[in-house]
Parts: sequence; structure tokens; C-alpha cells
Amino acid sequence: MPSLPTSLPSQHPLVDGRTASSPLVRAARGERSDTLPVWFMRQAGRSLPEYRASRAGTEMLDACLDPALASEITLQPVRRHGVDAAVFFSDIVVPVLLAGVDVRIVPGRGPVLDDPIRSAADVMALRPVDPEVFAPISEAVALTVAELGSTPLIGFGGAPYTLASYLIEGGPSREQLRARALMRTDPQTWATLLNWCADVTGAFLRAQVLAGASVVQLFDSWAGSLSRTDYQRRVAPHSRRAFDALRGLEVPRIHFGLGMGEMLDLQRGLGADVIGIDWRLPLDEANERLGGAVPLQGNLDPALLTAGEPLIARHVADVIERGSAAPAHIVNLGHGVPPDTDPGVLTRIVEIVHESGR
Repeated sequence: MPSLPTSLPSQHPLVDGRTASSPLVRAARGERSDTLPVWFMRQAGRSLPEYRASRAGTEMLDACLDPALASEITLQPVRRHGVDAAVFFSDIVVPVLLAGVDVRIVPGRGPVLDDPIRSAADVMALRPVDPEVFAPISEAVALTVAELGSTPLIGFGGAPYTLASYLIEGGPSREQLRARALMRTDPQTWATLLNWCADVTGAFLRAQVLAGASVVQLFDSWAGSLSRTDYQRRVAPHSRRAFDALRGLEVPRIHFGLGMGEMLDLQRGLGADVIGIDWRLPLDEANERLGGAVPLQGNLDPALLTAGEPLIARHVADVIERGSAAPAHIVNLGHGVPPDTDPGVLTRIVEIVHESGR
């Protein structure tokens, strides 16, 4: 097997200068610029009519593995909203699928496995992922970066705990009872599974970065269900392992976890440059918990996207003011864009954020 690259390619947007001075990259590196950067989690998706038209008749995972289609969908919110970054259109289970696990996306539910991972034998049957299987991902990223110019592309992956939860539960679960039971009753199998999840998501991140992503974000949708002790001992080291897959590839890293306000200090040491904050915790308080030393991302409340413009404008101003205490701030939602969001509201929020810096 050929050795893995240990540095960014010379044609990478951070190396050749296309994105190195962009407001989002500068903020992710702890610098403030005249333009406050803003993007939205799930900005490429169901809230856009052009997305629904592009995806018509195509299954979600098929769309993710169609380089031209994935690139087009990634670019759509940049064209419409003028956001300061594109986020690669894909799904956190794509690397699991490419590693040979039979997973599908069920509309209205999410990732589903007909044969969940429940035993030590199931875990031992999982095979390492071959970097070559990410060719469609690399092609889609390269196509997108060629169109974006100075606008950075954010690559992303699912944190090991969230991937493991889907694998064990067989689909989305709010409490992750089976996952947490395996964690406690068979810690060796648990650690082996999370190492596998860290490696496949790490390989997914590497493929995106080497193809041109300027920033990456690790999503942990379900870790908020854990106790602080369980997260610290049985989950956090595996999230660090996922970030460690990028060793030598100097791109800024964002770590976003839902419901993790009481574990921010634990996230700080896992390899991220930026911590994403959900809507529950004000940014000034998050900044205090992190010792005023970490750039923050967030944290507009998605529930307020249906409010009138005066309330939205006040909320955006409040988030910006609270984020001003941090070393740097990337404006975002505290979770993803709801599917029924009026796209015009997102465009207006981008305008408000950009006007705030003038």
C-alpha cells in the first residue's frame, strides 16, 4: 500500500493562497477580520427548491456518490445566500457504506441498518476502509473547489460515538440504550468498534482535505446523551483519533457536539481549533467555560428562523455581541437548517451578519 501524504498538495487552496485569507479560515485560526464569517449547518439541503429539483428521483446515498450532483448541491447555498463557506454535501454514513457496511437512508428517519452491530463477532467482521474507495468523494470535492475560488469548502465527518450509535441501534435513537449498554458491558468490543469508526471517518476527512477542503468539522449528534465520565473515558479518545487522521495536513478543525455544554472543556483537548456551540448555551458563557482561549462557532436558535425579521435581527445581534468575547467567532446555527425554512430568511441573516462588521 502506498504511503499516505504527510502534507497538503501544492495546488491546495490553503497552499496556493485562494482561501488562506478568507474570513472563515482566519476566524478558525483565531483571527478576526472586517467580515464576520457565517455559514449554516445543513445549508445544502431540503430548504432549497433547487436542491429538491436536483435530487428528484435520486436516492440520498446515490446523490452523495455522484460527483457532479454532489458538487452542484454543495454550491447551491453559496450562490443563493452568499455564505462565507460551502459545506460538502454528503452524509456521515457514507464512509461506513464505502467500508462495506449495508446502510441506507430512509426518508423521514435517517440512516438504517437491517443487520446492526451487536456482538464482538459483528465488530471483528468489520474491515478496514481502503482509501481508494473515496475516489467519488475526492472527485466531487475537486469539482467544487474549482468553482469556489476564494470561498473555502468545509469537509465533514461523523464523530465515532455518533457513527457507533447508528451501527448498534440500527437507526436513529435519542437515548442510545443499546450503545450505552455495550459501552458498559463489553468495553473491549466497544473500544474496538469506536476505533474502527474513528478510522473510517478519519479516512473520509483525509480524502476531502487532500482533494481541496480548507476546513473540516466533526459532528457529534448524539454524545449529549452521555454522562461526563463516560464521554471522557470511553468516547473522547476516539474523537481525538479521528482528528489524528489529519496529522500533517494543516487545516483548521471544528468540533460540534449537540447537547455538550457541560463537556466543552473536554472537547478542547481533542484536536479541534474551533468549538461549535448549540443553541442552549450563550456564547459568552461558553467562552468563559473555555477560558477565553478558543474560537467559537454558533449559535443562532433554529426555532427562531420562523419568527419575523425584527426578532430575528435582534437575535442575530445578541449572538454576535455574545460571540465578541471569544478570540474569534464564526456565526452559524446551533444545529442544522430545518427543512421548512424560508431560504430568504437565511439570505437575510447573512446580510445582517456581514453588515455588522462594517
